[in-house]
Amino acid sequence: MDWFARIDAYCERTDFSYWSEPLNAITNLAFIIAAITMWRRSAGLPAARFLCVILFCIGVGSYLFHTHATQWAALADVAPIGLFILNYLFLANRDMVGMPWWAALLITALFAPYAYVIVPLLNQLPFFRISNFYWTVPILLILYAAFLRGAVGKGFIVGAAILCLSITLRSLDEIWCAQFPIGTHIFWHLLNGVMLGWMIEVYRRHMLATRAA
Repeated sequence: MDWFARIDAYCERTDFSYWSEPLNAITNLAFIIAAITMWRRSAGLPAARFLCVILFCIGVGSYLFHTHATQWAALADVAPIGLFILNYLFLANRDMVGMPWWAALLITALFAPYAYVIVPLLNQLPFFRISNFYWTVPILLILYAAFLRGAVGKGFIVGAAILCLSITLRSLDEIWCAQFPIGTHIFWHLLNGVMLGWMIEVYRRHMLATRAA
């Protein structure tokens, strides 16, 4: 693989200059702000703070991709997202569902075969094919919400709703490019900053409620 190969994936980019995607780059501040905000709110909860560190890295990685637009920057973009998903899933299994750590780890590992099955199914649907992998997350959140219910279940439903809107707007970026030249990818960043911060907040509230019980 050529790690310096150029990638033109979004409507806003018109060439390969550093600031060809200014809005896509700057809106990554949503992740940074959410990470800093939740870090301050998560004192005494090391797992929540670790999620905040990953969230900060998501903002940095996405910024690098929308400025450098290379294969290595694409990896810097997607790797922290995958890390956040897996870490949050482990914490949900361990601390919200109540599994022992080894079972939580085992169920978390099943995310790979789950995605392996779901993504090809999504590829059969033209619109969902555009952001196929990302749709696996709100589907999983809804499944967990049905099992967990209560405050955590409601929190997961809110997170899933925000993410569905976010993925929809991400998928419309190229489709609406002629009508909306700056693209809709900026809303993916803004909404995901809110959504990921909210998911950390759901975990934080649950852990504090558990301690108080």
